[in-house]
Amino acid sequence: MSNLKNLFTLNKTFLLILVVLLLSSFNSLYAGDKVSPMTIDGAQLVNSDQAKKLFEDGVLFIDVRKDSDWNSGRIPDAIHLNSKSDFSEANLLKEMKKTDAAVIYCNGEHCMRSSKACKKAIGWGFSNLYYYRDGFPAWKSAGHPVE
Repeated sequence: MSNLKNLFTLNKTFLLILVVLLLSSFNSLYAGDKVSPMTIDGAQLVNSDQAKKLFEDGVLFIDVRKDSDWNSGRIPDAIHLNSKSDFSEANLLKEMKKTDAAVIYCNGEHCMRSSKACKKAIGWGFSNLYYYRDGFPAWKSAGHPVE
């Protein structure tokens, strides 16, 4: 009887460990652990200091975050083109020429919006793009102006 009880406890422990491992695997696969690419072919990666210099030079900033993020704060004078609803070649052409410089940003390295927007814009023939991978959180953390 004692051996049967020990076997039952061991099986219960094994099952619990198995469930924890499966849940943690599921979480890392599906819980937004995506990391944006370090480079985008056709765009120049910029950090916060480089983005600030471009800002001071009057380069257009395009915010592709969702509406609620935009409403919570943004880089001054940025253009908002939500990547899920407003980011299109036609809307981009309303703001700039295909050869104009623009910085595209979102919510940092765990946000895929700016990398996807850069790839789309490059595919449409825009040729002077800056990919600000670190995005608004890094801009704000660096103490740069926000509105």
